[in-house]
Amino acid sequence: MKGPYALLFITSILLLSFSSVTSASADVDAFLQCLRKQYSNYSNSKPITDAIYTPNNSSFQSIYELRTNNLRSLYSATLKPVAIVTALHESHAQATVVCAKRHGFQVRIRSGGHDFEGLSFVSNVPFVILDLFNLRSIHIDMSSETAWVQAGATTGELYYRISEKSRVHGFPAGVCITLGIGGHFSGGGYGAMMRKYGLSIDNVLDAQLVDANGRILNRKSMGEDVFWAIRGGGGTSFGIILSWKIKLVPIPPKVTVFKVQRTLEQGATDLTYRWQQVAHKLPQDLFIRLEVRPLIGPGKGNKTIQVTFIGHFLGQTDGLVQLVKANLPALDLQPSDCLEMSWVESILFWAGFPNGTSTDVLLKNRVQTNKVFYKTKSDYFKQVIPKAGLETLWNLLMNIKHIFVQLNPYGGRMAEISEDQTPFPHRAGNLFKVQYTVVWSDAEGGINATERYLEWSRTLYNAMSPYASKFPREAFLNYRDLDVGSNDSNNTDFAVAMVYGAKFFKANFQRLVRAKTIIDSHNFFKNEQSIPPFPSHKFK
Repeated sequence: MKGPYALLFITSILLLSFSSVTSASADVDAFLQCLRKQYSNYSNSKPITDAIYTPNNSSFQSIYELRTNNLRSLYSATLKPVAIVTALHESHAQATVVCAKRHGFQVRIRSGGHDFEGLSFVSNVPFVILDLFNLRSIHIDMSSETAWVQAGATTGELYYRISEKSRVHGFPAGVCITLGIGGHFSGGGYGAMMRKYGLSIDNVLDAQLVDANGRILNRKSMGEDVFWAIRGGGGTSFGIILSWKIKLVPIPPKVTVFKVQRTLEQGATDLTYRWQQVAHKLPQDLFIRLEVRPLIGPGKGNKTIQVTFIGHFLGQTDGLVQLVKANLPALDLQPSDCLEMSWVESILFWAGFPNGTSTDVLLKNRVQTNKVFYKTKSDYFKQVIPKAGLETLWNLLMNIKHIFVQLNPYGGRMAEISEDQTPFPHRAGNLFKVQYTVVWSDAEGGINATERYLEWSRTLYNAMSPYASKFPREAFLNYRDLDVGSNDSNNTDFAVAMVYGAKFFKANFQRLVRAKTIIDSHNFFKNEQSIPPFPSHKFK
């Protein structure tokens, strides 16, 4: 997502009147007064007044947009928050919950801003954004090989802080360095070490959660049902995740990475077909992702497909080359294609930085700057896509502007963890997960081009239906996609929730509902794809 796409301010959006919240305007002052009064119940040295932004503040719009990454959601918003609370202390989160509940506002919770459908920063009912970006402390205890990480820390910051303490420890999470830990972990959290160590949530030991009554709970006080639910069930359905306690994992002093590209003319179809057969069977230390894009050749109208094989190996070059030659010989991986580096340096490789970039960038790059319009969908595949199916995919891609497809291999540790150990059910039986993303800029139509690009996205998704998982067609929660089913911001239809719940969580949905009923029976924490309590409880 690079290029001249970033646009932090849109005049037409700035002109949208905040009078659209007139139904709640009478309560806004009361809500703000409540924050200040409720704050006095908590003892700390950081004034909550320094954390509150309303539309009357000159910096309100810039704060709103700073961690609002999908311009599609930003520009289409019909209602803005009555306030943004950029919590500087845990008590600010508590006060926000208590006062929003008292005065009839929804709370949308944001840490990194990577919500693909914008559910963390838009709503159709009066709401408040609780932004956790400033709650970013990371405390690492090497004696126990654990760490406490606050929700507003980024993955990049976590990786850097681990590397400060040890060259032989890491943590399995995403390869994007600006992800907020709070949301990333609560939806699963996956990256290049998933085949070795599973997901982020498979390595979580404890958590701090603010419930609908403003209490801060830990694993013991929230109970095992709720602790189970927030590890993959989407934390914003159950409360506000303040921090996670994680178990660090062992890594070698050096890892090896590679990136090799092949076009259709260079045998990409046969290679992709073979990759499907072997990638999930490879040793757990090896992860090979495929990235597929249309490519315009030197001749006019000369289009092809480029498949990029991106590898991450918890070992050195010799062992990697032997493994790839034995399983993907046609890739013809050479030692010269491989780079040996520390684990934290491999994070920079995945993030697209040039080799030799200082790891300090992990601390400096906390916000995504190249913002675009985009739509993402996901699929799980339990069978190999036949070559005819790959040809269908190639043909569609060559007729869609600005699209990329990622194929991420499963197997390894992912196949060893049972479906019900966490809410994340996509385990054994899956060969790989696919991400389809269409991207466009303001120059290509901006918000006015949304329907065209959404239709291309859906056309591609529908074309892959014969080959994807079925009954249900599974989807990845952290790749938010309202097409798989959604409620509105005000009311929760349990039957609708069962539809998207089955796709995200399969049989785990019922246990998630039970946990929701335990922790938030009146459904205070909700969004368009949240977990509802059992229908016998009244929705508010």
